[in-house]
Amino acid sequence: MTQTVMGPSATQMLGDHGADIIKIESPAGDTTRQVPPKKSADMGCAYLQLNRNKRSVVLDLKRPEHLQAMQELLKTADIFIYTFRPEAMSRLGLSPEQVGALNPDLITVSLVGFGQGGPYTGRPVYEDLIQGLTAVPSLLMQTGSPEPHYVPVAFNDRAVGLFAACAMLTALFHRAQTGEAQHIEVPMFESMAQFVLGDHMGGRAFDPPTGPPGYPRTLTPERRPYKTSDGYICAIIYTDAHWRSFGKIIGRPDLLEEDERFRDLGTRTVHANATYALVRSIMPSRTTQEWLQIFADADVPATPLHTLESIFDDPHLNATGFFERTEHPTEGTLLTVRGPANWSKTPPQLRRAAPHRGEHTAEVLQEIGYSEADAQKMAAAGGSWPT
Repeated sequence: MTQTVMGPSATQMLGDHGADIIKIESPAGDTTRQVPPKKSADMGCAYLQLNRNKRSVVLDLKRPEHLQAMQELLKTADIFIYTFRPEAMSRLGLSPEQVGALNPDLITVSLVGFGQGGPYTGRPVYEDLIQGLTAVPSLLMQTGSPEPHYVPVAFNDRAVGLFAACAMLTALFHRAQTGEAQHIEVPMFESMAQFVLGDHMGGRAFDPPTGPPGYPRTLTPERRPYKTSDGYICAIIYTDAHWRSFGKIIGRPDLLEEDERFRDLGTRTVHANATYALVRSIMPSRTTQEWLQIFADADVPATPLHTLESIFDDPHLNATGFFERTEHPTEGTLLTVRGPANWSKTPPQLRRAAPHRGEHTAEVLQEIGYSEADAQKMAAAGGSWPT
């Protein structure tokens, strides 16, 4: 019982590797179904990218017979993951304690904005709010933006989805070893506060603090793509070996010895503004392709700066089969991205196209014991996709 990005991304990861993911939707459906562009009314582009290898069941849990069907379904499940608030789940009779009584082997996973026990508990939350609470817009100002703004990627939703997938697998492993099921709460705020502060504890890592929080190397306004004579390049001159190579390239082979700011990683971190500024001052002297070749020959990491258009033409992504074309029964040819890992035995597979709203309601209900007539009646009552 999840929608938007966080829960669907977590469950799709498991579905890609063979899990039977049953997506419980309200009659209105997952909100990402409405995100354009789309060809069909309930098959938005965002939904299609997050819901392959799932079956869709529409249940109106305010109706007693639909709630009973949900409870019967939970008796057959390994994991129940949801993004509804705990209070709402309790009112429905679907709290961890209540569903645990139905199925003692059931692992329950609650994806919430804020963990239990604090003043924010129970508040609604979205990606932008978590970016703000974890200081990301402020970090962007610290690095040179004229005013705070959000990163244009739902990285909180997707990162917490990864945490949730790891939590589910860990709970399955624990149950396999001990026979014990358990309830897991995965809060967005706490998850992403750890994510951000893992980089930026700085002097606050010590008690009492030895200085302010923040990682100077990544907070300098100078840390951005370098402008060349005809475009931009992304380069990381990080280790002593990288800096010695760069010193030779610019005619200063003894750079680390002649300027104490460049001496080692510690001094370069403290003087990050100066080190980045030096590189920036030299980059316009050559073209992007010239620098890419020079850095490649010197074993200094560097790449071109992609746009959302050019990334689709990236030679590495295309050579490794990252982009996949699949045929959807109603939406035609889709371009999707595969999982990033390479597996020697169990690669992910596309077994089911992203389903229409309620496409599998009757099918699933019959699997758990409903007659064909009753299953079709409930499917029709829920506004199911015609079968």
